[in-house]
Amino acid sequence: MRNILFPVLLVLALAVTACGGGNQQSARENQPPAQENPQSARGNEQPAQSGTITYESETGPIEVPADPQRVISLSGFTGNLMHLGVPVIGTDVWSKSAPQFAEQLKDVEEVSEEGLEKIIELEPDLIIALSTTKNLDKMSQIAPTVSYTWGALNIFDMHIEVGKAVNKEQDAREWVEGFRKRLEEAGAKIREKIGEDATVTVIEVYDKAIYVFGDNWARGTELLYQEMKLGMPEKVKENALASGYYALSPEVLPEFVGDYLIISKYSNADLSFQDTETYKNIPAVKNGRVLEMTGEGSSFSDPYTLEMQLELFEEFFLNSP
Repeated sequence: MRNILFPVLLVLALAVTACGGGNQQSARENQPPAQENPQSARGNEQPAQSGTITYESETGPIEVPADPQRVISLSGFTGNLMHLGVPVIGTDVWSKSAPQFAEQLKDVEEVSEEGLEKIIELEPDLIIALSTTKNLDKMSQIAPTVSYTWGALNIFDMHIEVGKAVNKEQDAREWVEGFRKRLEEAGAKIREKIGEDATVTVIEVYDKAIYVFGDNWARGTELLYQEMKLGMPEKVKENALASGYYALSPEVLPEFVGDYLIISKYSNADLSFQDTETYKNIPAVKNGRVLEMTGEGSSFSDPYTLEMQLELFEEFFLNSP
């Protein structure tokens, strides 16, 4: 039944597009208003723009809406879109399960790269995806589809690039400029408090595995190491800086932990290592210099996530023993 239904729906959707998108307009009128974000209010106050713009994507120029109103995000950039005031009507399971987006996405449909029928039903006017997403060619027949290669740009350039795709580049640039200034100031205060030579280790516990991270693998690493200029233990540099992350066993964990330890913990994580004497005798643990944060959602690098992490880090370092 599904194999029969999809071609029919696709033809109908393409026919609607060719006729001017009357059904899309009706759906938009019934769509709840987008979450207002004070930091992007300037973009929200601008009058709606009609027509399209040409966006220079990774795969070449593409015509996208000048003022997208029904965006599907099959990527890690859902938070970027929402922060720019762009209405997201469908998103991936990872974004839906991120606690920092729970309220904003509670009424947003969960979609997947396999569920083309659902995407058609939602009548998007723009789709944002990863370059590894399946069915990109079919999605591009439903709506203009922009894809990005994960990690091709740093987290701030990526936000600006998403801003370009939705015609809000200036809003994106203003946030990046302001936030990086905040990071610089926070880093100076934290280094003054903990010492210029103090080192920080970021690990993640997922299922039964423990990973340590370099300076560009989310979990706040870009903020800590690149922007706030906090120190990284030599053992971490040797094993995780080039590759981004490194799997290790609980027995060798003390060799990787610096003066401060940040742990990203997933809900399914095996935390038995924290009950061992090996872990309890790590100086950072004994000195009460451990910050635990939720693993779900920590791998995103959008403004909401980064601002949340900055607040956590400031509170942790400035109030640690």
